[in-house]
Amino acid sequence: MHHKDRKVTKRSDELSQLIIGASIEVHRNLGPGLLESSYEESLCYELSLRDVSFERQKSLPLVYKGNELECGYRLDLLVEKLVVVEIKTVERIEPIHEAQLLTYLKLSGLWLGMLINFNVPVLKDGIRRIVN
Repeated sequence: MHHKDRKVTKRSDELSQLIIGASIEVHRNLGPGLLESSYEESLCYELSLRDVSFERQKSLPLVYKGNELECGYRLDLLVEKLVVVEIKTVERIEPIHEAQLLTYLKLSGLWLGMLINFNVPVLKDGIRRIVN
């Protein structure tokens, strides 16, 4: 699936809006300061309420010289096999977090990722869209 495919692009954009809405709902209910796993669990619940399919803690192999190597990469969420969601609870999103998500996008061949930092007073300040 290449990002030039309009349907994929449109669906990915729709999903990113749904993910943002679900994340804001989680943040509104829980606030900042909890563990990443609490936000992940709650976000999964909100996505399922919205009939959005996802995979949690999806293992991401590294292909090296034609061999798949298990290097311990895990996607927090892969939404409808299109959007990678990386959940953080950090003081601020650092370049290393964006680089990590970009690596996941490159390894998975996907083009849209979302970095969501729940440890902020206003969630929209904690959301970054990353495009491969």
